[in-house]
Amino acid sequence: MIANTEWYRIFLHAAEYSNLTKAAQSLHMTQPSVSYAIKQLEEALGVELFDRLSKGVRLTQEGQALYLHVRQAFEELDSAERRMKRLKQFSEGNLRIGANGAIIKDFVVPLLEQFHARYADIRIQLSQEKTNLILERLKLGSLDVGYVYLPISDDEIEIVSSHVSPFCVVVGKALADLQKEPLTTQQITELPLLMLSPGSTTRSFVEMWFRSQGVSVEADFELNSLEMITELVERGYGAAFLPRAFVMSRIRSGSLKELRTVVPLPDRHIGIAVRRQSAPSIAAKAFIEMLQQSTDS
Repeated sequence: MIANTEWYRIFLHAAEYSNLTKAAQSLHMTQPSVSYAIKQLEEALGVELFDRLSKGVRLTQEGQALYLHVRQAFEELDSAERRMKRLKQFSEGNLRIGANGAIIKDFVVPLLEQFHARYADIRIQLSQEKTNLILERLKLGSLDVGYVYLPISDDEIEIVSSHVSPFCVVVGKALADLQKEPLTTQQITELPLLMLSPGSTTRSFVEMWFRSQGVSVEADFELNSLEMITELVERGYGAAFLPRAFVMSRIRSGSLKELRTVVPLPDRHIGIAVRRQSAPSIAAKAFIEMLQQSTDS
């Protein structure tokens, strides 16, 4: 016979009241039901748990040993229930997000500000990573939400929302004369080009645009940071393909010049990814709902 949790709960009350009648009253049970449950527990464990006295009960040595464990177990259960309540009330919890650097600035931060204002007690953990690493971490369960460049093909990943992210070609003020006429793809290859390092989805996106026109391209500068690329473009080192939203403030101020191209650049699409067939945390679910509401509005 296997002892059940209800027997232990009854045992705990009996031990603390040292009286079966009082234990029954606190449990809203009859005294015979309490006696029966304790007897069942004793038979299941094969030990006597109480000495029956004329005016109550007293724990045996074995009963005292069991009581210490049972009390600790129910305290842990109570603590767990209190924590579940805090999580449901957003009094604690974690939100783990992974995103590319440009995506963070233009798409993640504005929504995080709304989320933090509404759920100030939720701890936000934000990682700046490449799309392929974000997908791996989603599948491992170390991220709740990932902002990734589309398209992706992975049966374990679900895209719950998406945004359009236009790209543009920019140069510094020193090359402003290039704005006069739309440039052919060949003319762009003749410029010094600043690109992200090989392996990034943005680098692949740019190379694919050139290949679609039968042109191969090489980077003069290969860097790991869009910020550094933008800085060097501003200083006149060449041209770069960058997210328009990422550099719009510099285009407006005049420190960067947007070039026109004969063949238009396609828009890029950003997807908000989660692990398929995995229940999101309460915090992650609230973030995704807020994200979808902002997209619909």
